[in-house]
Amino acid sequence: MSKTQIFLSNLIITTTIVVAALYLYNGNSFDFSQGTNISPRVDTVFVKESVAKRRSEITKSRNTIITKTVKKVSPAVVGISVKEIRQYKYRSPFNNPFWERFFGGDQVFNQEISGLGSGAIISPDGYILTNDHVAGRADEITVTLSNGKHYHAKRVGSDLTTDICLLKIDANNLPYIPMGNSDKILIGEWVIALGNPFGLFDIADKPTVTVGVISASGMNLRPVNNRYYIDMIQTDASINQGNSGGPLVNSLGELIGMNTLIWTAQGSSGNVGVGFAIPSNKLKKVINELKTHGIFQRDYWTGLRIHSIDEGIAKYYKLPDTRGVIITDVVPNSPASKAGFQSGDIIRSVEKYSIDNYETLKGVLQNYKTGEVIRIGIIRGDKKLTKTMNLEKRNF
Repeated sequence: MSKTQIFLSNLIITTTIVVAALYLYNGNSFDFSQGTNISPRVDTVFVKESVAKRRSEITKSRNTIITKTVKKVSPAVVGISVKEIRQYKYRSPFNNPFWERFFGGDQVFNQEISGLGSGAIISPDGYILTNDHVAGRADEITVTLSNGKHYHAKRVGSDLTTDICLLKIDANNLPYIPMGNSDKILIGEWVIALGNPFGLFDIADKPTVTVGVISASGMNLRPVNNRYYIDMIQTDASINQGNSGGPLVNSLGELIGMNTLIWTAQGSSGNVGVGFAIPSNKLKKVINELKTHGIFQRDYWTGLRIHSIDEGIAKYYKLPDTRGVIITDVVPNSPASKAGFQSGDIIRSVEKYSIDNYETLKGVLQNYKTGEVIRIGIIRGDKKLTKTMNLEKRNF
């Protein structure tokens, strides 16, 4: 083979290798239409499809169960504004008939108090749930829906003791939040609080949304202004002034509680991550009574006289701790005597509630209406017994 032939053979092999390498490197996209000039062609269709696919995947990842639930329940959250006329008495410094002829006696004057709160539509015919401390004493109640419409609301009934108020507006086919089962909540599950903090609902006709978890359940708090907060749900979802009465919903879009209280640090009035909601099963029971009677009847009596347990009582009765209350006396022919209670019995539970002291027992009994029958767990000597008592109406 001549040198010329060898040279041509090497040139052809080298060229073939280079072309093949470039072809593989550029994803098999060459255009040979221009003779020996090789031009890479970007597959724009393939790139556009890839970008669209990635965007779709990102959108799907953003559209979580939380965002879907918020979109579902937000139209059923309302802002509530109230006006209340309070009377104040001004005592005259001239408490003398002679001076009163010139300067007048005691004077009574009215003052209009405005307030804000939140609520949740719980039926398509316009029933709205909120707190008693939001609208229970209001003279004028205005409800604002997420579509911007305003309604004058009528108070169907309100219960100060449990801090629950039921309103009604004249509307139909409304979006609403179904009631869930608060006995089935899970500690640590995601929850969403919606409402009208600081009156922000009126700015855009939309509720403010905060997200957290259920921190605890069955929380028994001290009474506030004759309101008893028993078996409360604790959450770290941010709740602030104006959120009262708003719904606490689970990821299924069910109302499992009504936002009511916040725990504040000393010198602060804002949220510190500890909020409390009234459980939905208590709400359902009170709502049914308010719809039917306008009030929650508690005109019953027990005939029990009780005392909280201290260290001395616990030691005397050989109790493991100071939880519960001791019965000091039983009124003859009372519901308690008919149920078989005796002096010296230690009450440790009422239905599902543990009894820690006198305040707890008093608060737990507020959950029951006249005519209900309750089971009470006691310790008598070295025995644990369960007594059944009918909450009879007081007739005297």
